[in-house]
Amino acid sequence: MRPLENKVALVTGSSRGIGAAIARAFAAAGARVAVHGRDAVAAESVRADIDGAGGHAVPFLADLTRFEAIEAMRLAIEERLGPVEVLVTHAGSNRFAPPGPLEDIDPAAWQATLDANLTATFLTVKSFLPGMKSRRTGSIITLSSAAARHPTGHSPAPYTTAKAGIQLLTQILAVQAGPFGIRANCIAPGTIPTPLDVASAVLFLACEQSSWITGTVLDIAGGSVMR
Repeated sequence: MRPLENKVALVTGSSRGIGAAIARAFAAAGARVAVHGRDAVAAESVRADIDGAGGHAVPFLADLTRFEAIEAMRLAIEERLGPVEVLVTHAGSNRFAPPGPLEDIDPAAWQATLDANLTATFLTVKSFLPGMKSRRTGSIITLSSAAARHPTGHSPAPYTTAKAGIQLLTQILAVQAGPFGIRANCIAPGTIPTPLDVASAVLFLACEQSSWITGTVLDIAGGSVMR
């Protein structure tokens, strides 16, 4: 039996790149996958790939910086696929603020970066967590970055700060949600040769094989991050 057989999984930011690789890995493991993005064409392309490979996926669009949009997406997913049992908060962006001195950072770019990464993760978890608690089961995997694990003078401060916040938010979540049978873990990728490296790790954390793992931050950075 495939490890995620008949489970419903949402992967935010899964219309391309690492998120798409995670969605495909989940579908191959038997999950019914909610593919999320803001580009309808890209999300539909991932859905078509999954269905063409024998899996099952449905695309959904939502602005993750707006709680009401996430709530609407959650209700649509529950209607089309069922309650979400595995949540991966992959969506994020580092495009708003380039690396540079703190005093040169545009406050609007700072806020936009935090919203796209940390706030979007918080709002997504806020929407899906109550249902998981009521069912007393769930696995939540968040995405940070090696930049937050080992910052340098060249690290973009808003992005690095947002991703570090995601790590702490995940560990707080693990403590609070653990008594309800919910696990929360964080993946911190660095520069990787293939998105499959991350997808394989996320799949492991989503499955019962990792049932005694929660509150961890897993570095996938080829040894460049050592703590």
